[in-house]
Formats: sequence, C-alpha cells, structure tokens
Amino acid sequence: MAEPGIPTGGILIEGLRKVYGQGDTAVEALKNINMQVAPGEVVGLVGPSGSGKSTLLKCLGAIIEPTAGRMTLGNEVIYDNGWRVKDLRALRRDRIGFVFQAPYLIPFLDVTDNVALLPMLAGVPNAAARARALELLTALDVQHRAKAQPNQLSGGEQQRVSIARALANKPPVILADEPTAPLDSERALGVMRLLNQMARQAQTAVIVVTHDEKIIPTFKRIYHIRDGQTVEEAGEGRALD
Repeated sequence: MAEPGIPTGGILIEGLRKVYGQGDTAVEALKNINMQVAPGEVVGLVGPSGSGKSTLLKCLGAIIEPTAGRMTLGNEVIYDNGWRVKDLRALRRDRIGFVFQAPYLIPFLDVTDNVALLPMLAGVPNAAARARALELLTALDVQHRAKAQPNQLSGGEQQRVSIARALANKPPVILADEPTAPLDSERALGVMRLLNQMARQAQTAVIVVTHDEKIIPTFKRIYHIRDGQTVEEAGEGRALD
C-alpha cells in the first residue's frame, strides 16, 4: 500500500547516501540524493565520470545496498535505512527493467525466447510468456525478427529487443544505462522515441543515465549529480514524434 505523501507509482528517492569503506578511508559516493520520476515519465541523469551515477543506478536496481535514505518503487518502499524487501532477486526480476549500453541478449536463444525468459522465470506459462514477447516485439516493430538469433540482428534491432525484454514483466521502473552510446544519431533518437512511447503506454517510470549529447535535448527534466548530490533542471523536451 502507498504511504501518505508518496505518489502513486513511479520512483521516489529521499536522502539517499552511499559510503564505501570505513574510518579514514571512507568515501561518500552519494551524499544526499533526492529524485522523483512519475509513471510514464522519462528523466535524464547526467554527471561527470565518478560523480555517482552508476552507484545510484546500482542502489536503485537493488544490486548494492545504500548506507541510508529511502527508496520507493511503484507503491512499495523497498529501502528505508535497510532493505524492506526480502527477495531482492525477485524484485530485480519482476519490478525493475534494465536496458544497458550493450544488449546482452542470450546468444543461443531466439529473439522471442530472449524476451519471454524473464516472465517464464517468474512463473508465467510458456505460451503466455511467448505471447507477451510477441506483443512487445510487434509494438517495437521487430516482430519479423521473432525467430532470428541475436547475431542476425542489427545493432538497432538488438536494442529494440533489449527494450522489449525490459518491459516483459510489466515493471513499474526501467533503468537505462547509456542505452544509446554505441548508436548513430538517427538510431539513438529512435531508441529514445521508443522508450518514451513505451513509458507512456505502460505508465512506466524511466531513468536514463547518459553522456550522449545527441539525446539530452529530448528530456523534459534532467537530474545532474554534483558532489554526490542531485540538482534538478528543466530540459528542452524536444519532440520525438
């Protein structure tokens, strides 16, 4: 159940801290991170190398444990000065979609099974999982590659498949880490168009970590990480349609 003051769905990060090490060798990677991303919204996260972007994404993705603060995904508080979720593997599988710079598709599975795998692992019957995969591949205009192997796809097609996989379990949150870095301008903007379309349709909150100057004008809101803290600014919100 949602708690008073917490928006329905999306992402809410309050006073998040992450300290590596102890005593004289302690390094405070995140000092006071505050972010909010609404359902259906795509927000940019930028900052220089070493600013804490990857650390923040790993905390939000339940890959590493923060030191203090509070994180809410969807309507559930997952961290409040300690994990509030017992099964972090299930959280990552069912509630968080990941899109990376490299697609990381499983080479010995065809496109459909790459997308259907996570729902199958979550207990969805095989036929229903494959039907969901085909639905997403159709929405992303790669249904004609449904039986292809990953090595038969172009780079842009592979990234579309990775977006379909991230959406397969209908997560309230997608974390995208440099998803357009290896792509040219046209394909990079195409990926952002797809992320925005799918975010709106599925009411998924999306955070995109990027250094890619080609896509920064597409964000309506941007968070900068500076000295371990977040600074929000309005983006250009350049139309992608």
